[in-house]
Amino acid sequence: MTVGAWIPSYAPAARTIGSTDDETTYEGLEVNIRSLTRGDGVVIGAAVLLFIASFLDLYSVDGAPDDADLPSAWASGPVVMGVVLAGIIGAALVVVSRGMQLPKPAGLDLGQVGIAFTIFAAWSALGNVFDPLSAADYGSSSDTVSAGIGLILALVATLVMAAAAVATPLVPALQAGLVPAPKPPQPQPYGAQPPGGYGYPGAQQPGQQGQPYGGQPQPGQPFGAQPQQQPSAPQPPAAEFSPFWFAVPVPRPLFAEDGSPTPIAELAPGTWYLAVEQRGPGLVAQTQDGRRGVLQDTSGIQRG
Repeated sequence: MTVGAWIPSYAPAARTIGSTDDETTYEGLEVNIRSLTRGDGVVIGAAVLLFIASFLDLYSVDGAPDDADLPSAWASGPVVMGVVLAGIIGAALVVVSRGMQLPKPAGLDLGQVGIAFTIFAAWSALGNVFDPLSAADYGSSSDTVSAGIGLILALVATLVMAAAAVATPLVPALQAGLVPAPKPPQPQPYGAQPPGGYGYPGAQQPGQQGQPYGGQPQPGQPFGAQPQQQPSAPQPPAAEFSPFWFAVPVPRPLFAEDGSPTPIAELAPGTWYLAVEQRGPGLVAQTQDGRRGVLQDTSGIQRG
């Protein structure tokens, strides 16, 4: 059977990353992270420990100096193939088979194949611990060579890996989700709006103060402007403003009524100007040539 004969059979249509069913798609391979269990987490941790152990000393020699350069598992073909790679490949098949829809070449379940790989890796590690020199006879020096820290850790990692892979379908505690499911939203009181935020019905939009969702501008209001918030309690009527003449004690800028920071005129002392409206702490003044603007500093003015 050629590789190209079965690759298309497990390539579902690509989906958008970040879908709401907690699934992530990479080029058509569907990965469901929430399908991983605690047992899968143990398998992943054991695989990481096995990879680290492969770089540690394969042998331990009695009487060897501390700076002795002893080989790691990568210097031994049988250990690399039968323990390290077999264990890592087995762990990958076990974990990926739960998160992806893998093919079944020759009708084999690749998850079960992965479990078999982990058991084989543990068996091979056990044999190498008992006979680290693989039956080689170096005379009296053979009695001083034993399994190193790397080989011992590899045995521990493969045993844990194989045990977790086999026990996960059988032990309920290991079948719990590795990633906790999101909490359901809290029920809202009848008629209440969801938490405020841009884009939610009933939420305040930028520049919008207290407008109900779907509210329309008031008659006579510019298009796109938001209606003003209605006071919840009646306010006392503002005092009627009567225009008056005034003069400034020192030169003061007159700003545009639209709030522009650039002055449109300068009021000079000794000249009378007409105040036509109260604008907060300031006054809307009219110059002698008919221009109107806001006098923000009204301290010390002289009323006419």
